[in-house]
Amino acid sequence: MNFQNRKQLIVRTVEERGSADVGELAELLQTSEMTVRRDLVQLAASGLIYRTRGGAMKVSLATDKHTFANKTAVHAERKDYICQLAAQDIQEGDVIFMDCGSTVFRLCQFIRNKRITVVTNSLPIVAELMTSDVSVNLVGGEVDKERQAVHGLMAEEHMARYRANRAFIGVDGLSLEHGLSANSEKEASTAIAMARQTEKVYLLCDSSKLETNKYLYFAPLSLFDVLITDKEANPDVIAAYRQAGITLIN
Repeated sequence: MNFQNRKQLIVRTVEERGSADVGELAELLQTSEMTVRRDLVQLAASGLIYRTRGGAMKVSLATDKHTFANKTAVHAERKDYICQLAAQDIQEGDVIFMDCGSTVFRLCQFIRNKRITVVTNSLPIVAELMTSDVSVNLVGGEVDKERQAVHGLMAEEHMARYRANRAFIGVDGLSLEHGLSANSEKEASTAIAMARQTEKVYLLCDSSKLETNKYLYFAPLSLFDVLITDKEANPDVIAAYRQAGITLIN
């Protein structure tokens, strides 16, 4: 496949999905990751895609000031399916942690009428649940304006004061070989802090993130108790995760 054909397929894929990893694109194009990286450099220079660590992002998602809102819309149907499954395990009276991930945010619509307590570092989650039956505990600390979340040492100390029945966390990458990975230390430290303080940890992860590796490896698979993903996941990958002893719902 020549560059022009690869270019069209890469741009179309990124536009449709919102983002794509080098590995995904290499498999789609039936070419090497080195070739994909060269193509991405050229496409980014032309302003057709936005280059990220390990892949590419739709330009509007990278430049729009409402980045988080756009991120939640990527793979929205998959995320809603995952969150519907997750909500079924939340009981009346539960105390739950919710991190600032875009998938976790979409859980809000399915728990609005539950009499539970949510401890979160996510400003969008707080805004979404303010008019619901949910009691909200906002983690204190420094606000990351781009991520619309609270991070830092004070935030971790805040979370360490509470004990939850369940924690719902997201992840940027997940693989059997390396475990959980993230695009930043901030999000990684939040996930670890929440996991320490809960009885059961649910990892909400859409299928595009399975068997992908991001910038920072931060925790082994033992960090979570249950993996919830969508029906689009590769059956062979699902089988491998279950064979590895992971409790998986999809």
